[in-house]
Amino acid sequence: MHTDAKLRKGTVLMRLLLATVMISAMNAIMFNVVLPQIGDEFGLTLAQASWLSSAYTLLYAFGTVTYGKLADRFQLKSLLTFGLSLFAAGSLVGLLSQSFGIALLARCLQAAGAAAVPAMALIIPARYFPREKRGSAIGMTATGLALGGALAPVVSAAVVSVASWRWLFLPSLLMLALLPLYRRFLENEPKEERSRPFDWLGGSLLAASVTLLLLGVTNRSWLYVSCGVAAVLLFIVRIRRAEHPFVQPRLFRNRAYAVGLTLAFLIAGIGVSLYFLTPIMLSDVYRLDSAWIGFAMVPAAAASSILGRKAGKLADRKGNAYLYAVGSACLIGCFALLSVFTGISPVWIAVFLMFGNVGQSFLQIAMSNSVSGSLPQDQTGIGMGLFSMISFIAQGMAAGVYGIAAAQGASANWNPLLAGPDGALYSNVYLVLAAAHVVLLTVYRLRLRKGRPSVAVPLSPARE
Repeated sequence: MHTDAKLRKGTVLMRLLLATVMISAMNAIMFNVVLPQIGDEFGLTLAQASWLSSAYTLLYAFGTVTYGKLADRFQLKSLLTFGLSLFAAGSLVGLLSQSFGIALLARCLQAAGAAAVPAMALIIPARYFPREKRGSAIGMTATGLALGGALAPVVSAAVVSVASWRWLFLPSLLMLALLPLYRRFLENEPKEERSRPFDWLGGSLLAASVTLLLLGVTNRSWLYVSCGVAAVLLFIVRIRRAEHPFVQPRLFRNRAYAVGLTLAFLIAGIGVSLYFLTPIMLSDVYRLDSAWIGFAMVPAAAASSILGRKAGKLADRKGNAYLYAVGSACLIGCFALLSVFTGISPVWIAVFLMFGNVGQSFLQIAMSNSVSGSLPQDQTGIGMGLFSMISFIAQGMAAGVYGIAAAQGASANWNPLLAGPDGALYSNVYLVLAAAHVVLLTVYRLRLRKGRPSVAVPLSPARE
């Protein structure tokens, strides 16, 4: 039941989440800039130093679905208190670290705590807002994510220019100041499943699946991939046989939810090219240094942060299908333009990226809205946790695939309209991604379009 009082609390909570998501996104990205510096200080290779980011991603991905699962059994207030406290503890340990091992431990603690943020950012809109207002709420978190991505390289460069990289842990402590406000506005909700045992074996198999598959793709190891697939199969057997499984098998029998997860995986995997492959292209084709690459990415992040909230309102007013179509058109246009004009002035690349980032933000909001509307109330936590986790897995795996493609190069140019003399590889990839989004748009309109304006009939029965 969504009373006026609950809606007012939900509005305050989403404003808090905007700030929390922004800080969390900054923390996830800032350390990527200083990995070479950290490697030099401790005598590590770049691959070894990158574990500060890799370990964070792995724990963050699995932690998201774990918090989502626990949210179906425990109070959001308790989970967020634990998560933000653990995140702050990790930040403090990192600030005082004097060895790489302690810094890595700090990042692991941060990830284990920060994983509560994306889970709560998807669960709170589902629990505090009716469907006709949910898009605006989710749009606020998209705005925070975009702002964090835009500010991360700026803050990182500013901090390391005057102080040690360890001071990058300091901004994260600001999240602790938000905790009293969360505890004030989060309601105590009745929980019926607290007495049920937690499926640690099922959770462990899911964690092993995520870890092994990500390591397999990023390290090009068929052994890891094979073990990851085996872990997935064991996880499926476990949830079918356990009395109280980590994930209820009936969740995947919800056709709208299953299609939504598949689309979310593909959308996230394609979208990470904007943040991972494009900087490589700017360095390889245009020979830009890190500072100029960061500068070229800022307008896109700024546009996404400005339009994110409006996208949520657009979803509430005209429906998820309309928002998805607009976002898809932006992305198709972005990738098509990049495919044709790779090699011309980088100023135009920065302009094209604005369409891509805005389109990606629109699609994330549309998919979050569609998927949350397909879930019954008692499965919202684990359902949205899996939704968030699948996106992180896709980003990690896709980054590995794009890295492999960039290293292989291109033997032919697939786009006869390519304007520049260089960049055939990137032109080919962007052409494929544009075509992929045409296919995804078709699938969405055929399978999920029923999720029209949020007041329409839900995709599956849900107890509000």
